Amino acid sequence: MIIGAGIVGCALADQLTARGWSDVTVLDQGPLTAPGGSTSHAPGLVFQINPSRTMARLARRTVAELTGVGAFDRVGGLEVATTGARLAELHRRAGLAASWGIRAEIVAPARCAELWPLLDEGLVLGGLHTPDDGLAHALDASRRLRERAAARGARFLGRHTVTAVERDHGRVTGVVTDRGGFPADRIVSAAGFWGPLIGAMAGVDVPLLPLAHQYARTGPLAAPPAGRLPILRHQDRDLYFRQHGDRIGIGSYAHRVIPVDPAALPAYDEAPVMPSWLDFTPDDYAPSWTDAVRLLPALADTAVDEGFNGVFSFTPDGMPLLGEVPGLRGFWLAEAVWVTHSAGAARAVAEWMTDGRPSIDLHDCDIARFEDSQRSPAYTAERSARNFIEVYDVVHPLQPPEQPRPLRVSPFHARQRELGAFFLEGGGWERPHWYEANAGLPAEVPAEVPARDAWSARFWSPIAAAEARATRERVALYDMTPLRRLEVEGPGALDFLQRMTTNQLARHVGSVTYTLLLDHGGGIRSDLTVARLGEQRFQVGANSPADLHWLLRHAPATVRIRDVTAGTCCIGVWGPLARDLVQPLTRDDFSHRAFGYFRARETCIGHVPVTALRLSYVGELGWELYTTADLGLRLWDTLWEAGAALGVIAAGRSAFDSLRLEKGYRSWGRDMTAEDTPYQAGLGFAVRLDKGDFTGRDTLAAHPPGTETRRLACLTLDDPAAVVLGGEPVRIGPTEGTGPTEGAGLMEVTAPTGDTGPAEVTAPTERADGHVTSAGYGYTIGRCVAYAWLPPLPAGTAVRIGYFDRTHAATVAEEPLYDPQMTRIRS
Repeated sequence: MIIGAGIVGCALADQLTARGWSDVTVLDQGPLTAPGGSTSHAPGLVFQINPSRTMARLARRTVAELTGVGAFDRVGGLEVATTGARLAELHRRAGLAASWGIRAEIVAPARCAELWPLLDEGLVLGGLHTPDDGLAHALDASRRLRERAAARGARFLGRHTVTAVERDHGRVTGVVTDRGGFPADRIVSAAGFWGPLIGAMAGVDVPLLPLAHQYARTGPLAAPPAGRLPILRHQDRDLYFRQHGDRIGIGSYAHRVIPVDPAALPAYDEAPVMPSWLDFTPDDYAPSWTDAVRLLPALADTAVDEGFNGVFSFTPDGMPLLGEVPGLRGFWLAEAVWVTHSAGAARAVAEWMTDGRPSIDLHDCDIARFEDSQRSPAYTAERSARNFIEVYDVVHPLQPPEQPRPLRVSPFHARQRELGAFFLEGGGWERPHWYEANAGLPAEVPAEVPARDAWSARFWSPIAAAEARATRERVALYDMTPLRRLEVEGPGALDFLQRMTTNQLARHVGSVTYTLLLDHGGGIRSDLTVARLGEQRFQVGANSPADLHWLLRHAPATVRIRDVTAGTCCIGVWGPLARDLVQPLTRDDFSHRAFGYFRARETCIGHVPVTALRLSYVGELGWELYTTADLGLRLWDTLWEAGAALGVIAAGRSAFDSLRLEKGYRSWGRDMTAEDTPYQAGLGFAVRLDKGDFTGRDTLAAHPPGTETRRLACLTLDDPAAVVLGGEPVRIGPTEGTGPTEGAGLMEVTAPTGDTGPAEVTAPTERADGHVTSAGYGYTIGRCVAYAWLPPLPAGTAVRIGYFDRTHAATVAEEPLYDPQMTRIRS
């Protein structure tokens, strides 16, 4: 049962029936020809470039699917820059296009004017042309997909308003409408901005905020341009444009946030036009009209002829809501999906439902990604509204949302503030990235910290170099509280974890094992550390709420799984003096012989009971020390006071990331996802095919090591001053021309007030051989380290990394770069 016959619901029915599911029913409260939701009024612009690889791929698939049914007009796309900051951003987006396999080119103002003759060429500094973007004809696409699905047996019923979702023992059993009930063992809510209402019927929170967005059409132009114009975006003023014959359609995100209560919207037959078509508010639109006329002077001879405020969906992180809802079997979401990603998202959900896994990574879209603290109505409203405001802003990859903060803090937060912590946010947690208290420490080894360009210097401080050095030379405290902690216990706990993960867990009590959570296709769902604290009692270090839900879904009744993250905390004590710090505080023997690497022990540090795990994500001697949240501050103070004589410091995530990259430690969600297998990601050491059956084993056995066509490679940048951040395109072969830093240096103008001359015409973006996943400056080795997906390449191979308008030379390196013999971590 699919609730919603907009483009997503129709595309999903088409995809499911194409995969052999014939017993598919689609319901909608409106008429099928134009149900009255966002599909019915969407302007249909499809821009494929997105900072998210997943979203870019969903858009590409949408183009392919809608082209296949004759409902896509490939007119191309043009983004124009009127500020230096935006022009630099367009160069960054061109790099993303190369990384994701999308054709694009930076073009000069004259070419922009050729593509859009109405433009004031003197206002434009340059543009980004994407020839394969265009217009999706949403209603026509819905009709064609509906007809194709119906020919395979799907049933479509308009004028059916859902009034209830029936459930029994944690599983859906059907829906009730104003025209009768329908049994169903799988229900997909594709109701668009009505999704929260459908979710409430099922007892499910759907973190989605309906908002009104302004769109207007001009009157006829006195001299309309010949031919078809590409879709146009003027993001410096939050505007987009498309052609309607001799008129221009103009959408604006520049107005105030206008929330909409879906429960208060009129029924289809009671709405003046349709439920999602609200009255135009001219005062909100007036500044945008002024900006539109300035960019397109020919508009001065016309005026807004027709306008409306259209309702559509925003989420707290700007991503769709896809997947089966945790805790309610058979209830799926395909919500907050714009037309841009519609058919691509439908295909992914259909794969997920029929095959058990989508063919592309969807962890950023999975409804299971949200923490409980991110599900409140107030959080959804505040963050979703902020995403509307920032939809066309130049947003740095590290830039945190401003509100509501702080939301989640560790027990050490007060001490961190006293030390001048600079906080960023992840998963709702405040995470120190460096401490101003360390500003006077000696900086990087072996050379001075190189200066950074304006973009890479944002949310960064050279203090991170000092913290990295102190960790390598003395000892540092890291707040690791945001790491997810699960308790798994009960009869059969060991057998259960053995079946779910790749490594051998049948080790003695007190052992710690790094292992992987795979899906049935051998893709890496997550990486875990599993500490065996009793015969059938384990502490599992995981990544996201989705890990908990995956384990709960497969756990037998005898195994209890509990997320204890919120009630506990963790300090990483790392550095060559770590043992000198902790040993005097405990009666237990913390020597290497008595407490070896990858071992666990329940003990006390001073007055504080802790679970100590001998692990290190920075490549130095040390322990993760876990205790309950109420004792966390006492643990911090105990370690801080005892470490004063040793020169202990608090260190942040910026130094942590640098150190873990030097050591070659992967970050799940950045370096590898469910699209990647352990052998591709360089994690074959965590796989034990001989231990017995486990999820994904058959796939791995059929594709042994050495058969990979792509691998995660370690790269070092040749220029010690060069830095990349992630997402950049990588091409095999040496850098040609002027050397490691080519181009006009547009990174010097990334400040909002920056200025630059017009862009030069460039050749179309060359498709990349791979892309950077995560990167950071390695302060110990004195150059930037980047991990990238590439074809298998020997160490020493020259590559080049695109970075805005320049190219950095880099080299494939043997890993790990730091302490390959593991002497420091095992000391």
